[in-house]
Amino acid sequence: MSDLSAIVKAYDIRGVVGDQLDAGLVRDFGAAFALLIKPDSPSVVIGHDMRDSSPALASAFAEGVRSQGLDVVSIGLASTDELYFASGKLAVPGAMFTASHNPAEYNGIKLCRSGAAPVGQDTGLAEIRDTVEHGVPEFAGQAGEFTERDVLSEYAEYLRSLVDLTGIRPLKVVVDAGNGMGGHTVPTVFEGLPIELVPMYFELDGTFPNHEANPLDPKNLVDLQAKVRETGADVGLAFDGDADRCFVVDENGDPVSPSAVTALVATRELAREPGGVVIHNLITSKAVPEIVTEHGGTAVRTRVGHSFIKSEMARTGAVFGGEHSAHYYFRDFWRADTGMLAALHVLAALGEQAGTLSELTARFSRYAASGEINSTVEDQVGRVSAVKAAYDGRNGVSVDELDGLTVDFGDRWFNLRASNTEPLLRLNVEAPDEAGVAALTDEVLAIVRA
Repeated sequence: MSDLSAIVKAYDIRGVVGDQLDAGLVRDFGAAFALLIKPDSPSVVIGHDMRDSSPALASAFAEGVRSQGLDVVSIGLASTDELYFASGKLAVPGAMFTASHNPAEYNGIKLCRSGAAPVGQDTGLAEIRDTVEHGVPEFAGQAGEFTERDVLSEYAEYLRSLVDLTGIRPLKVVVDAGNGMGGHTVPTVFEGLPIELVPMYFELDGTFPNHEANPLDPKNLVDLQAKVRETGADVGLAFDGDADRCFVVDENGDPVSPSAVTALVATRELAREPGGVVIHNLITSKAVPEIVTEHGGTAVRTRVGHSFIKSEMARTGAVFGGEHSAHYYFRDFWRADTGMLAALHVLAALGEQAGTLSELTARFSRYAASGEINSTVEDQVGRVSAVKAAYDGRNGVSVDELDGLTVDFGDRWFNLRASNTEPLLRLNVEAPDEAGVAALTDEVLAIVRA
């Protein structure tokens, strides 16, 4: 029995192709997924990104699904949120082959149930792993059928139906696709809109020749920032490899925090549905729940991670959810995350008024933040306990352990979380100003790195 714990992660399957992941293993994953969802669905929709290994791995997975008697609908090249659209539109489970922002040698599988419902460790991944480790049972019946379907135009039309951009002023928009799937989806989604598109790195290339397709790392935004300034664009957008996350820079080339984008989109969704619920994870800015409340909504705080966001959205009927990592979730998009829809909301908000993006987003940015600071720590539990002991019981200080350790002083706060996969502690700090952030960051790191 093989041990697959190294590649079956909390929310997906991911590993180095040829070393940890090959066609034979992926075929078994496909068969195991078919066994998991067979009682509820007769077919599976499959998409893949532009990585060199993706078509063959997607084909092997399809073979595994069909070997258990289920049909396969292949949508071919797709962004992850395009796969979620297909799962929702067709009302069938889905599998997306991508390693998102990981380097070229990686690939992976994101799985969902019908209607883009998440599949994580507690909702099927552990069962799939167990089935593959113990050997997938043979199916004696007839193999399922294979068909192909192009859903890109339907996906684009559906997104445009959720945000009215017809009346906006003309905008110049620079988009850095990072040689990822944004180069596939953006032209079709933007077609017919009053947008002058300035494309960067739209060539689909899974070797990522220009920079990593990971806009969370500031160095990968440098080219976009320079192009926005050079062209006098109104806004810049950067997508990750599978184009489910979108990062925004303003007309000055300055990054707009995902918390500000979350707050902006939340106000638009609350205007459409007064009194609605908005989900935010515990690392988003305190400005998010403040602004949601000020606009008559109810803010619900969750752990980090799409499975927690989606489950809370289902429980509360939330209209929208946002994370600090630039994942944005919409009830009208089957509660799935789509950076493209968030981008359309930003463009609509900008184009509906005459001001600049920096002026617009200033309304949603109230505090200074550190960003994520990683520390290599062997004894994660011990270091977190030491930090908790330093602050627990202080007057005016609240401590909670919803996800890692959050310490709130009222006017400032920090969260310290252990990585699931590496010997790292991740620190996020927020305060009224940069000096406050620096002081609290130094104070906490002195304990973490002691």
